[in-house]
Amino acid sequence: MTDHTQPQPQQQPYYPPRPPYDPTRPVMTGPGTTIWPSGGHVPPASVPAPPPAPHRRARRGVGLLAAVAIAAAAVGGGTATLVDRWTADGTTAASGAVSGTNVSASSTGTVAGVAQAVSPSIVEISASSGSGRSTGSGVIITSDGEIVTNNHVISGASAITVRTSDGKSHDAKVVGTDPDKDLALIKLENASGLKAATLGDSSKVRVGDEVVAIGSPEGLTGTVTSGIVSALDRDVTVAKDDGDGQGQGRPYDPRQGWPFEFGGRQFNGDTGSSKTTYKAIQTDASLNPGNSGGALINMNGEIIGINSAMYAPGSSNGSTAGSVGLGFAIPVNTLKADLDDLRSGGAA
Repeated sequence: MTDHTQPQPQQQPYYPPRPPYDPTRPVMTGPGTTIWPSGGHVPPASVPAPPPAPHRRARRGVGLLAAVAIAAAAVGGGTATLVDRWTADGTTAASGAVSGTNVSASSTGTVAGVAQAVSPSIVEISASSGSGRSTGSGVIITSDGEIVTNNHVISGASAITVRTSDGKSHDAKVVGTDPDKDLALIKLENASGLKAATLGDSSKVRVGDEVVAIGSPEGLTGTVTSGIVSALDRDVTVAKDDGDGQGQGRPYDPRQGWPFEFGGRQFNGDTGSSKTTYKAIQTDASLNPGNSGGALINMNGEIIGINSAMYAPGSSNGSTAGSVGLGFAIPVNTLKADLDDLRSGGAA
C-alpha cells in the first residue's frame, strides 16, 4: 500500500526571547539541564547561548573613570596656565615672586636673578663733613625712603646724598644711629615708590650657603659679587663714634676701608680706644672699600646681613690691595631687633 501522505516540513522549535538577566534570582542547575533564572526554555546544545549582556555597573565605572580623567586634565591645564602667567614675563612682581621674596620663581637660586631683583634696593651714599667726603652703600627698607647703612659710613656727616639705582640723587637726613652695633638709619627727603628689600632671617643661615653681595665699592654703584658663607658668629671689633676722634668728625675713607679687629689683630688701620664688638657673618664674597652698608643676600633675594668690614692687605705704596675673600656682615636679625630704636633716634 502506497502512502501518498506528503511529508510535512519540519518545524523549528520556538524559543521565546531570553528575558533580561535578573541578578536577584539565583541560577538553578540540574543533571544535564540549565534553567534560566526567568524560567525560559533551554536552547538545544546546537544553538549557542547568546553572550551575557554587559554589566551595567562596569559600564558606569568606565564612564566615571573617563569623567575623572577629563576633570584631571582640565585642572592640570588650568594649573599650567597659572604658572605661565606667574613666570612668563620674568618680572619680580608679587604675583610672580617666591613667597616672601623679591626674586621671580623662574630666577630663584641664580646670581643673575638675585642681582636683577635686589639691585634696585641698594643705594650709594655720599657723606660730607668738614674733614672730607666718604662713600658707602645702603639698603632701602621702605618705599618712602628709609635706608639702613653702617654707622661708620655717615658718622660726623653734615650733608648726605644718596644715589639710587636709576641714577637719581636725593638728599637724606639721619634718623637714628647705634654705634654699638655699627648701624644707622637715614631717610630720603620727598621720596616715594622706591623698591624696598626683603629682610630675611639670619638664624637660618648655614656655613656653605651661597650668597650675593651688592654695593658701591670704590664708587662703582651696583657692583655685584658672589660667594658663600664662610663662618658664623665671628667676633668683629670696630671703632665707636663717641666723640673721641675715632668716629665722630672723621669720615670713612673708601680707599682704606673701615679699621676693624679680629682675632686680636687690627686690620685696615687703628680702631682706637673706643670700640664695640658684634657677632658677624663671614663671607668670601668679594667686598671692597665702599661696600660698607650694602647688602649680603641669600639666593631667595632676602637680605641676611649688612656688609660692614673687610680685610684689605696693604701694599708698598700704602693703598689697599683689594679683597682677599675675608668679609664680614652684621646679621639682619641684629638689624631687625634694632629698627624700633633706630627709628626713635638711636639706641638708648
